[in-house]
Amino acid sequence: MIGSTETTSIDLQESSPAMPRRVLKWIGFPRLRPERTSHTPLVLVNGLAEQSESWFANERHLASRFDLKVPEILLYGGDALHRWIDAGNDVTVDYLTRRLETYLDEFVQRPPYHFTASSLGCQVVLTYAVANPEKVGRLVLICPSGFHGDENLPMIEGVRRSRYDSLVASAFHEPRFADDRLVGAFERKFQDRRWKKGVLRTLRGTVGHSVEHLLHQVASPTLVVWGAEDQVLSDVPGSIRAGDRIPDVRQVVIPQCGHAPQIEKSRLVNKLIDRFLNDRLGPLPSELDPSGFLVADAPSEAAPRLASPSPPPLLPS
Repeated sequence: MIGSTETTSIDLQESSPAMPRRVLKWIGFPRLRPERTSHTPLVLVNGLAEQSESWFANERHLASRFDLKVPEILLYGGDALHRWIDAGNDVTVDYLTRRLETYLDEFVQRPPYHFTASSLGCQVVLTYAVANPEKVGRLVLICPSGFHGDENLPMIEGVRRSRYDSLVASAFHEPRFADDRLVGAFERKFQDRRWKKGVLRTLRGTVGHSVEHLLHQVASPTLVVWGAEDQVLSDVPGSIRAGDRIPDVRQVVIPQCGHAPQIEKSRLVNKLIDRFLNDRLGPLPSELDPSGFLVADAPSEAAPRLASPSPPPLLPS
């Protein structure tokens, strides 16, 4: 499935100047031929941010390589959500999982499905995958919540105090991604009472939910992508250790990246997704290996971040 040996030209402005040259070189591995698009449906599942805000940097790339599906299972101003709320029901992970299942069973009907999900969406996908292992191909989980520990949710304070700049900035390590246009878009949305009600009821029904007890039951090959500077997850190292309970898992930690790697490091994440779902993800640069991140986090004076030599890898190569 590998095409020309010529490497892909990458705009290095997206990556931090401090990112090692080996990582930048690895990002430019050979293209997969566009004409060999996979016929396996790839389903994107967002977290608390809606679909358009979650995947704008990934949709075009992934659609050229997979049969891409982008279901709006969580639409804060949508009629379906508000009918559910007005009937006195809670917006829970189980409710969102049923929404996903209905969409797949009625409008796609071609399992097995690949999934790429972010944050809260990872809990939805894992719940579906454990209940329907025969319908799932491969999973890519980006900064999944509910693995271990609590979450820091600036969204709650941002709504209460109308601090939309801090709400948006909390998702990124590099401030340039939280520009005035994105902040303004969220501010306008929160002026809509119906949309705001949908957000708050979803927060009330999902905050604190855990899927840690499901991790050892995941049967699908899984790639978990973390941001080293994630300020939303309270314990990233603990979450990485919990993720190692997934039987067939590979994990990646992206340096200088926050809670939205699919936006902040989109080119790298697109390549990771592409390679993994096509079963072509070979050895990764040491800078992306979680073992170095965990060593750096350990209470040791002699262990600098991403230190070398590293201990034996936690994950299969």
